[in-house]
Amino acid sequence: MKTTQKQKVIRHLESYGNITPLDAFKDYAIMRLGAIIFTLRDEGYNIKTDIQNTYNRFGEPTHYAKYTLIKEYKQGTLFNA
Repeated sequence: MKTTQKQKVIRHLESYGNITPLDAFKDYAIMRLGAIIFTLRDEGYNIKTDIQNTYNRFGEPTHYAKYTLIKEYKQGTLFNA
């Protein structure tokens, strides 16, 4: 079965914690990462957006989104025997 773009993004977030549009394009040929993130949030994933500021190859200021998966841990039953 073919792995969907959404599955690739979920796997990347679970493995590495965050993803940028450049990561998505270089690693998975995904051009519309924002649309996939929108869908994942709609499905209940807690994904934070941080805007990163940098300079392009011409020295001009630019910015891009860095998406981070927020893992919500539930209290375990280790001490609640």
